[in-house]
Order: sequence, then C-alpha cells, then structure tokens
Amino acid sequence: MTHILVVDDEPDLELLIRQRFRRKIREGEYDFSFAPNGLDALGIVDDSSQLDVVLCDINMPVMDGLTFLSKLSEREARDFKTVIVSAYGDMQNIRTAMNRGAFDFITKPIDFEDLELTIEKTVRQVRAQREARETEQKLQLLNRELEVANRVQQEIIPKKFPAFPEHGEFSLYASMHSASSVGGDFYDFFKISDHALGVAVADVSGKGVPAALIMTASRSLLKSHAMQERSPADCLTRVNRSLCAENLSSMFVSLFYGVLDFREGRFTYSSAGHNPPYRIQGNSIEHLEPVKGTVLGVDADLKYRENTVTLQPGERLLIYTDGIVEAFNTEREEFSDARLQRLLTEHHPPTVENLVSRVMEEVRRYSGDMVQSDDMTVLALEYHGPR
Repeated sequence: MTHILVVDDEPDLELLIRQRFRRKIREGEYDFSFAPNGLDALGIVDDSSQLDVVLCDINMPVMDGLTFLSKLSEREARDFKTVIVSAYGDMQNIRTAMNRGAFDFITKPIDFEDLELTIEKTVRQVRAQREARETEQKLQLLNRELEVANRVQQEIIPKKFPAFPEHGEFSLYASMHSASSVGGDFYDFFKISDHALGVAVADVSGKGVPAALIMTASRSLLKSHAMQERSPADCLTRVNRSLCAENLSSMFVSLFYGVLDFREGRFTYSSAGHNPPYRIQGNSIEHLEPVKGTVLGVDADLKYRENTVTLQPGERLLIYTDGIVEAFNTEREEFSDARLQRLLTEHHPPTVENLVSRVMEEVRRYSGDMVQSDDMTVLALEYHGPR
C-alpha cells in the first residue's frame, strides 16, 4: 500500500482526491491522510513511519509549504518524497522548494491524470531508494560477518613459527592467501605423539563463507580423528563419512594428510583427490607416489588408502593447493606444475620459510595484475634426521 499525505488548505481537495482515486483506495493500493497546513503535517510526519509521498501546497496559513520543507530538513532523514503544488508560473517558489528538498512539482489547477503519473513516478523512486538502502545495510552486515569469519578463520590456522622449536628433527612453514574475505583452503600441523607429527593441506570447492564453514568442519574432524592416533587412511575415511552425513549441498574437499615419524623419517600419507606433493632432495625433484582417492564429501562408502616413504635427512616435502599451479597471468596462462617444478629445481632456499615465500612470490609475480581467482596455500616440511 502507498501512503500519501496531502497538505493543502483547500476544503474541496480532499473530496476531489477521494473521488478520483476511489478505486485504488477501495482496493487498498492508496491510503490518503490530509492536513490543512504545514504545522499539522509535521505532526503527522512525526507520528507516522509509513509515509511514501507528501503532496504539499506552497501557499497555506499557519505554516506554508516552503517553511514545511525547511522543518523537514531539520528532522531525522526520512525516506518519503515531497511533491510541491503551486500556481502555474510560480517558478521562483518552485525553484526554492526544489532547493529545499522537494522531489517534483505539479501546478494548479491540478490535472489529476498528471497527479497520478507523478505519484506513481515518485513511489517508484521511493521504493528504489529503500531497496538500495536495504541492500547497502545487508552488504554492511555481510561485510561485518565476513570480517568476523576472517578473524575466526585466521585464529584457527596455526601461524606461530618456528613450529615446535624444541624438535630439531624437523622444521616446517606454511602460508595461505585467500582469494576472498574468507577462504576454503586450510593447512594444519600438530603433534600426535612424542614422536609423530601430522600435517595437512586441503582445498574446499568454492569460496567465501560456505567454503569457510566446510573448511572449519573438515579441519576439526581431521584433527579429532588424528589425535586418536589413527592412520591417515582411516582418518580420511572417517572424515569423509562425517562430511557426507551432513549433506553439504554438493560441496567437496580435496585433502592431503600425512604423518611423519621423526625418529626415523618414516612418512605415511593419504590423499582425497589432492595434488601430490613434491619430494625435494637437492636437485632431485619428484612427486610423491600418488595415492588414489576421491575428494571428501561425495560418497560416504569410500575407503581411503595410504602409502609410506622414508625421508632422508635434508629432504623436503612441498604440499600445495591447486590455486598455486592454476594461477593465471594476464594472458590467461596457468602457472602450471611444470613452472613450479622448474622453480624448485633451479632454486634451493636455505630454509622452509624461504622456500614457501619464494613460491608465493613467484606465483604473484607471474600473475601480475590478474585478480587472484582461487585460494593459494603452501606448506613445506623438512626432515633433519633423528636427534
């Protein structure tokens, strides 16, 4: 329903308006209220939160239309529009009214067909303005929620480096850059026992808040099962079953999870559709032997497999998400696995932190001015040998 306030001292105007718009009044499209002067109109404005259009004469007793407009501007901002009514040719007052905030004007004697068109045009503008304001408020709320989600996400991902400085048997470093305010990638590392370290890197399909929620759930489930000293394959099997049970609206997760026994360098790992990490020893660069496994969240009956390798002192593992190799440059060419492998072959940074930083820097340099289209995560682990 459109609520219209008519401010005019002509006694016959109310009858004419009710007669002209009787059908719309009867069908509940229009609701009119009337005031004989600007002062009474201010009282109605102050008492009503439903006004859409104010139709106001300029020349009235007690308080004229121009003064009424000035008083409106002193009040809290309202989202209705004012249409001024004035004698034909009274352009000076009409101009003054427009400068004081009137949206439009009509002239006397009133052409009711023109009045109806003017009301409809004004209502469309009022509703568009309200919709824009509501959209802006929703965006502000969403931005606040995204800021909170980003803080939560950043707090749950470990960022304290060097990690486990009391253990000279290994060193690790990781970095994550989200493509949006919150991301779907995550990395994690945690001690499972006095001699075992768990490391994980994952990529949730999609971006934004939904991906971040699935990321949080996946990380929590993995760590919960891992801390019970389950094997990597058993962990992924159980995490997958839980994610499928939650009906994730076709969202899925690729995840690599491995456990390093740092007494002897034995590394056992499993993969759910994730890029195979690189195994680096000097100039020798190769992928870890792949362990086939479907992404998490697709089929609850899947059982995952695992593999074990023995790392030699000085060997490194580089675990990453596809946002690294699929980063585009301005020519829409991917960074690619080949470029990543060449980078790892040609450069031998002294620490895992240097290694992760170099990979991230090279990808950003390659991408140039291209907007990051996917989250990018890299984790590097080096085995130093038993202590």
